[in-house]
Amino acid sequence: MPLEPAHSSVPPLNSQQVLQPESATVQETETVDVSSAALWRHVGAPESSPRYRRCANLTTAAACNWLVNEYDNAGGSPPLCRCCRLTRTLPDLSLPNAELWWLRIEMAKRRLVSSLIGLGLPVLSKQSEDAERGLVFDLLRSPPEGPHVITGHADGVITLDVEEADDAWREKRRASLNEPYRTLLGHFRHECGHYYWQRLVENSQWHATYREIFGDEREDYAASLKRHYDNGPPADWGQRFVSSYASSHSWEDWAETWAHYLHLVDTLDTARSFGLDGERVELHYERFTPDVLGEHDDERADQFLDVINGWMELTGVLNELSRSMGVPDFYPFVLSAPVVKKLHLVHRVIAGAASTSQAVLALAEAA
Repeated sequence: MPLEPAHSSVPPLNSQQVLQPESATVQETETVDVSSAALWRHVGAPESSPRYRRCANLTTAAACNWLVNEYDNAGGSPPLCRCCRLTRTLPDLSLPNAELWWLRIEMAKRRLVSSLIGLGLPVLSKQSEDAERGLVFDLLRSPPEGPHVITGHADGVITLDVEEADDAWREKRRASLNEPYRTLLGHFRHECGHYYWQRLVENSQWHATYREIFGDEREDYAASLKRHYDNGPPADWGQRFVSSYASSHSWEDWAETWAHYLHLVDTLDTARSFGLDGERVELHYERFTPDVLGEHDDERADQFLDVINGWMELTGVLNELSRSMGVPDFYPFVLSAPVVKKLHLVHRVIAGAASTSQAVLALAEAA
């Protein structure tokens, strides 16, 4: 979601620009009580409008600018916002570079969480809001004597090796694995794909369709990864998968496809908020047509294809601009017809979850 100011006027005295997670926009706020600066509300809002507190991580190295509704007690005391409360474990912040790495990690995580909220997905802390189905992040640093921290997901816990926030280390790792793309945000989008598969697909109405399109997740996971690292991807992986790693196992195919869906919807949304649109560029691709989606019951499939085709045209231009600067392609991936079909299932699962969330909210408001 684009984090853009709600308006461009000069902020008045005692106002600050902060992020309102529900609207995924940066807005100006003013103190309700100037003497304490404890509560804030949007500039110009009536006295009856919601009031907020600043996230407790505003004054830490995380430098969080999110708001917390004054009646939101799930963030603890002092209150943590909907993003910061998801962090369960921090590394020793007294170690070299630890605070800088934490800042970079939380910036990427805020981008992730604002997108998830904007898509209407459930985002609840496993610690304070939903112990059974919630989400938390453990940010860990490998001890000098080992073992090395492994980035991954297990039952709502996303573990991140904090060295991924070291640009030089991450680039070295990317090159050693021959990856075209490796970022903190990419890690988070991939790992949350595993979380939402467990939350939204497993044993749901989508499970059978998932197996038809992505394959059977019951295939031995450890053996599949070993085969991938020992032998590499199949020669034709580019015709069926969004990345070579996606070819290793059905779960990784889902997580990689999920991450790319978040890449494209967030980037397109940001581009369009600045008036950029792939539909208006002087670069033409063969557009995907409804036949690539196969049988489905999505009445809005044409809208999905418009998004995909717009993405292809926009990234074509951005890749050309990157080459003009002598830097790697902005989007170094190719979307084949089978991948678009997979993206469509991700799109449908997310849309279904958003509809469910809206229905639950409506019931809660009516109660």
